[in-house]
Amino acid sequence: MMEHSKLIPVPTIETKPYWDACQQKKLSVQKCEACGHIQFYPRIMCTECSSRNVSWTEVSGEAKVITYTIVHRPILDAYKEEAPYILSILKLNEGPTMMTNIINCPLNEVHCGMKVEVTFKNWGEDFLVPVFEPRD
Repeated sequence: MMEHSKLIPVPTIETKPYWDACQQKKLSVQKCEACGHIQFYPRIMCTECSSRNVSWTEVSGEAKVITYTIVHRPILDAYKEEAPYILSILKLNEGPTMMTNIINCPLNEVHCGMKVEVTFKNWGEDFLVPVFEPRD
């Protein structure tokens, strides 16, 4: 049987600043300098006005759960120890949505509208990824 390891994101020209911030335990999103729109996931241009003048800004890391699912069958054996786990789409307080895992939360307590905050988890090979946990 083939041994699998976790999928480590490969930074691109658009995503490198995001992943660099994560390695410093900071959550950053893009902000358009022309119209002020805040966006995530990283792109080369603003999705509101098409300006290429986008910069990076650190956000609070606070969010609310929009929707979620509980994954019982992991995509690879590397994730077997974590199953079942919560996969969620969150709305950051600053506006953008993102997909992530929710950790340190009993499966029967996760709910839409739940307040969560970012933390960072070592995804192997000393690579930090943002995950969220319930906020008091």
